[in-house]
Amino acid sequence: MSGGKWGAIKKLWCFTPGKPLHVNQVVSESVQGGRFALESSKCGSCVEESKLCTCEDQGNVDNLKRVMNARDGGGHHAKANSSFTHSVINMVGMLIGLGQLSTPYALENGGWTSAFLLVGLGIICAYTSHVMGKCLQENAKSRDYPDIGEHAFGTKGRIIASTFIYMEIFLALVSYTISLSDNLSTVFLGTHLSMPWPHLSTSQLLTVIAVLIALPSLWLRDLSSISFLSFGGILMSVLIFTTIGWTAIFSGIKSNQTIPVLRLHNIPAISGLYIFSYAGHIVFPNIYKAMRDPSKFTKVSITSFTLVTALYISLAFMGAKLFGPTVNSQITLSMPCHLIVTKIALWATVLTPMTKYALEFAPIAMQLEQNLPSSMSSTTRMIIRGTIGSVVLIGILGLALSIPYFQYVLALTGSLVSIAVSIILPCSFYMKICWYQISKPAIALNGVLVGIGFLFGVFGTISSSKSLIRSVARGHST
Repeated sequence: MSGGKWGAIKKLWCFTPGKPLHVNQVVSESVQGGRFALESSKCGSCVEESKLCTCEDQGNVDNLKRVMNARDGGGHHAKANSSFTHSVINMVGMLIGLGQLSTPYALENGGWTSAFLLVGLGIICAYTSHVMGKCLQENAKSRDYPDIGEHAFGTKGRIIASTFIYMEIFLALVSYTISLSDNLSTVFLGTHLSMPWPHLSTSQLLTVIAVLIALPSLWLRDLSSISFLSFGGILMSVLIFTTIGWTAIFSGIKSNQTIPVLRLHNIPAISGLYIFSYAGHIVFPNIYKAMRDPSKFTKVSITSFTLVTALYISLAFMGAKLFGPTVNSQITLSMPCHLIVTKIALWATVLTPMTKYALEFAPIAMQLEQNLPSSMSSTTRMIIRGTIGSVVLIGILGLALSIPYFQYVLALTGSLVSIAVSIILPCSFYMKICWYQISKPAIALNGVLVGIGFLFGVFGTISSSKSLIRSVARGHST
C-alpha cells in the first residue's frame, strides 16, 4: 500500500479524454483485519499539490473508478515510486489486524509448541507471497489476484480467485462485527438499553447503533477518505499491541501462568486462527506493482513476515503467560477493567471494525459500478452502490448477532477461505504458470504445500464448524 508517509493516503487523479491511460496505484488496508488497491489515471492539470485534480472534462467519478478497475491491457504503466521501506510498512500494516487479538488464546489452547506452527505458517505464507511475485513477473498485464488466476487457469481461475476473495471479505466483516459487539458490551458494562421492538439485548442494540453510525461510510465516493480510514485502522492495531505490552510490564499482574506443552486435539481449530493472522495475499500484487524495484519484493516479504511473526509470538506468549486458561479469544477482553490502558485498548478494538466496513466493501462496490451501464448517471450509480452496500452490511450485522462466537467464526474463516487464498491457490497458480521454468524439487515443494494447505483446511473447517454448531445449539437451548 503505497503513498504518503505511511503509504495509506494518496492523491487521486482524473483523466483527460483522448490521452493514454497511465495506471497509478493507491493501496488501502483489506480483509482480515486489511487493505485494497485502487488504480487511478493521471490528467494534465492539478489545483494544488495536496488536493484532487480537476480536468476540463472530468466526467463522473464513475469513469475514474472504471479506469481504476480496468485491467492494464494497453501496456501503459505509471511510475511506481514505493521504496523498499514503504513496501515493508505497507505489507506489515496490512497483515496486522484482527488476528492479533486471538494469538494468545490460540497459543494457550494449542500449547506452547504450537508456536512452531505459527512460525511455520508465517514462513509458508512468506514463500507463497514470493511465488505470487514470480507469477506477476511472467505477465506484465496481471495487476491483481484474479488476474493471476486467469493467467493460470483462464476464466475458471479468475472465478475461483474472485469467489474466495469475496468470501474472505464477507466472513472477515462478520468477525469484525462480532468483535465490535463483544468489546462494546465491555466498554458499556452496566449500561441497560431496551426497546419495545425488536427484542434485543443491550449488547445487540449497541452493536446495531455502532453499525448504523458506520453505515454512511459505504456511500463515500471520495476514495482518499476511505484511504484515511485505512490509516486509522493501522493506528488502532498498533495502539492495541502497545496497551497489551504496557499491561504485561507495568500493571502488576504476574506473568506466571503455565502454558501446556501441546494440545494436539486443538491444533486443527487453532491452525485456522493462525492462518487468518497471515491472510493478506489478495493485495500483495498491488504492493508488487507499486514498487519502484519489484525485484526486491521477495526481500520485502521476508522482512515483513519476520516482523509480523515476531510481533504475534510476543503477543501470544505475553497474553498466555498473563492470563493462562482464562485468556479470552480476544485478548482485550481479558485485560483488567480498572486500568486506563484497558479502556484505551477496548475503544481501539471498537473503532477498528468501524473503519473497516467501507475499506472491505470498496473492491466489491467498485466492481459493481464498473459493471453498471455506462449511460447510467453518477447519482444513480452512487445510489445503487450505497444501497447494495447497506443491504450487505445489514445482512452481516444480522449474521454476527446470530452467531456471536468470535473464535469459531475466525477459525472457520481461516480454515475455509484464508488458507486457500494464502497457500493453496498461490502455489497452484505458480505451478501452472511456471511449470516449464522451475525445477522438479520446486514443483514437489509447491505440491506438498498445496497438500498441507488442503489438509489443514479440511480438518480445520470440520473442527471449527463442529465447535460453531455446538455453540449455536447451546445458545438456542439457553
